[in-house]
Amino acid sequence: MSEAKNKIKLPVSKQEILNDYKLAVESREASLIGRKEVFMGKAKFGIFGDGKELPQIAMAKYFQNGDWRSGYYRDQTFMMAIGQLNTQQFFAQLYAHTDVEADPASAGRMMNGHFATRYLNSKGEWLTQTDKKNSSADISPTAGQMPRLLGLAYASKLYRENKTLEEFEDFSIKGNEVAFGTIGNASTSEGHFWETMNAAGVLQVPMVMSVWDDGFGISVPQKYHTIKESISEALSGFQKTKDKPGFEVFKVKAWDYIALLETYKKAVEVSRKTHTPCLIHVIEVTQPQGHSTSGSHERYKSKDRLSWEKEHDCLLKMREWIQSEKMASADELDQIEKEAKQAAKQAKDNAWKAYSSEIKKDVEEVLNLIDKAGISSSKKSEITKITDELRKELNPEKSHIVRACKKTLRLLRNDQSSDKQTLHSWLDEKSAIYSEQFNSKLYSESADSALNIETIPAQYSENSELVDGREVLNACFDHLLASDPRIFAFGEDVGKIGDVNQGFAGLQEKYGELKVTDTGIRETTIIGQGIGAAIRGLRPIAEIQYLDYLLYAIQTLSDDLATLQYRTYGGQKAPLIIRTRGHRLEGVWHSGSPMGMILNSIRGMYVLTPRNMTQAAGFYNTLMSSDDPALIIESLNGYRLKERVPDNLTEFKLALGEPDILREGTDATIVTYGSTCRVVMEAASQLAEEGIEVEVIDAQTLIPFDRPQMIVKSLEKTNRLIVVDEDVEGGASAFIMQQILERDNGYFYLDSKPLTITGKNHRPAYGSDGDYFSKPNVEEVFDKVYNLISEVNPDNYPTLY
Repeated sequence: MSEAKNKIKLPVSKQEILNDYKLAVESREASLIGRKEVFMGKAKFGIFGDGKELPQIAMAKYFQNGDWRSGYYRDQTFMMAIGQLNTQQFFAQLYAHTDVEADPASAGRMMNGHFATRYLNSKGEWLTQTDKKNSSADISPTAGQMPRLLGLAYASKLYRENKTLEEFEDFSIKGNEVAFGTIGNASTSEGHFWETMNAAGVLQVPMVMSVWDDGFGISVPQKYHTIKESISEALSGFQKTKDKPGFEVFKVKAWDYIALLETYKKAVEVSRKTHTPCLIHVIEVTQPQGHSTSGSHERYKSKDRLSWEKEHDCLLKMREWIQSEKMASADELDQIEKEAKQAAKQAKDNAWKAYSSEIKKDVEEVLNLIDKAGISSSKKSEITKITDELRKELNPEKSHIVRACKKTLRLLRNDQSSDKQTLHSWLDEKSAIYSEQFNSKLYSESADSALNIETIPAQYSENSELVDGREVLNACFDHLLASDPRIFAFGEDVGKIGDVNQGFAGLQEKYGELKVTDTGIRETTIIGQGIGAAIRGLRPIAEIQYLDYLLYAIQTLSDDLATLQYRTYGGQKAPLIIRTRGHRLEGVWHSGSPMGMILNSIRGMYVLTPRNMTQAAGFYNTLMSSDDPALIIESLNGYRLKERVPDNLTEFKLALGEPDILREGTDATIVTYGSTCRVVMEAASQLAEEGIEVEVIDAQTLIPFDRPQMIVKSLEKTNRLIVVDEDVEGGASAFIMQQILERDNGYFYLDSKPLTITGKNHRPAYGSDGDYFSKPNVEEVFDKVYNLISEVNPDNYPTLY
């Protein structure tokens, strides 16, 4: 048909509009089919982007190579529009296909609707980021994507303003990249959103933030979520003015195709050119299937609302507009819809076939092996029941295979047939494959893994200077900042005064504000700022001023950074170093040692606990040569204690997971770390005066823990174990005990009950006495070790008190 003259000048061609419509319909059909697949039992859960197709297509048009997305789990249409997701991959993720080719985002590890691009090759090495469209890996916690978004945008600021970074064109072309964020309206109530928006405004970074506003948060209407029931009105004070920097704020309807294109074009252009952050409040969004497959929106939406949503569905509105502009007839649009729906169905069928055929192959193999093993067995009838049950499985899973195999082998435990051994070998082989599919890549497995770095011992001479510990760190940081333009440090009070304990003293003046930077009081986005920058190839050191304050950021560390390599099956990494200080000091809020919480929350990161600043410097040197994220906890009461500066301060490194024997002994092994090393060493000296020789071992790193199993070798000699820890009872000490006694079989060498000497089950009271009576002290360590030896040799060591 002939193209009629348009009433307005269209920013895109007629063919592009029709292609957009086809993509929107295909994405919608994928959502509709996906819901059915869940209800049929072929997938566990479904959450989809239906209703948001048009604004996401508009946003995608201005998303360029090198740009970054940090979004949430309803952005399927956007990912399709930028060419980083096809519909078959969408369904592969829904089915949790463990093949990385089928589901490049996560190899079946992330729930459906969680998107990511791979910026690492199969060896864990960086790929070029500026020649492709990039998406950081999604997480489910609402607003959890916001802190990382800040860092992705902040990296562009550094790449533009720090001229020494211009050579790194694989990561940025002079800071021209924009970070795109997406979020649902209800999630803007989260603190992460507000903290990120404020920080982005302060920093003035190229960030385009889209809020999909469908008026609800699951069943809860807008009036319970947002002041004035509008996030753009609530954030009106963020609007940039003639005199003061801020955001550009836009508001646009989700079904108005042309207005969406114009809005995104304007917002992205201003953000890319001037590094002004933008908020795009997309209103009148519909959600045709409700929140997810876990419930029906008919339960909480009125008939009027449901009717309104049908009338304002963005696909219906776009179809009406296309017809009104005479770009296609009803029949032509029907044909487009038919083709799009067929494409979605075919993609689903292909994805299911690829997923299920792999499992069916294993099912057939194991059934054949079980049948053979059961032929001559006295348990044949019971084995037949197992195979019958497996054959009846409509949608068999790998767990069904393992269960059937193990149940059979239990029944065959007294048989000696070769068929039984073949089945056993098959199970071993499959278990290794399944373990790789589900349990690998928690940490870096690249050549740059921190675990590959060996110790280069510190060297001393007669000329080695004796200085405050903080000066050792300062010299270390000075060298690191000079050695690599990608390294920068930031945090509360890090810049002008060089941090509260002077580790960076004078370094902002020497290297400039872009390299050593102050931040506001905002721990969550300090971490996010570091994650995003590390994703984009920079080497940030993010400081959390005190260990207690890590609680503000633990969610971001736990859900985002610690899981990044795992949830993307090694497709993404963020080698961020977090520096903090803790343990000994007075007061309820500056002396906590929540190590158990940390260890249990951030598996996927390394946790380093140096006893002094020289050891800390060695760890910083190690980490800056590696690609793993890590948390370093410096000893808060050690900055002004004297240490000798190694002659090779800039070269020496400490291998992770290697304890240090501080004192040799034969009567008991004491394992500790951090500040309590000094407490234990003093107690050990006093015990020696009584004839008790203890071996004192500094674990140095808790994750990884004692890789060479040095502590067990000590137990072979002493046969007694004491763990000294500032955390509460059963905190880090429980982890340490598990590693020594269970993992390394240390229980085998014990002649006495193992002991823990820990902090009390409350925060320390204020003052020196509060510290003394709340945390392990020299006398407590002495007494408990003495009593342990007294149990064995009461004649030589009678009761003291």
